[in-house]
Amino acid sequence: MTTDETSTVRKETLERARDVTAATARDEVRGFLDERFCREQPATSEDVVLADALLVASELVTNAIRHGGGVRAFRLSLADEGLWITVTDRNRSWPTAPASGSGSPRPGGFGLRLIRRLSKEVTITPAPGGKSIHALVPLR
Repeated sequence: MTTDETSTVRKETLERARDVTAATARDEVRGFLDERFCREQPATSEDVVLADALLVASELVTNAIRHGGGVRAFRLSLADEGLWITVTDRNRSWPTAPASGSGSPRPGGFGLRLIRRLSKEVTITPAPGGKSIHALVPLR
């Protein structure tokens, strides 16, 4: 994840990462964006953008809890390109999505696909004791 030096970056980290749930992540995203854009009566397009950001945050946190041994860090960064949502988990293994039509008896496997579809960019980087997944959700 790189950010051009001319872009506006604002970072916020949820301190008690082990207490992060999908619901608290959605609340953080909503509060973060409401504070920065002072939305009183959002346009329909803004509702769609907010819904995308909420869904991406929820999926990232849910995946960290279900497959990554829990959330180590949750960070939001605002840049010219959009909203960066970063979730760091406790598992060094890279995520894998089941092959289409694999017949796997294990449910799921759609979260990462959904994150990639709603995000402009998704990167995965090693982190101490785990990995970080960074998703850039466009805000326009």
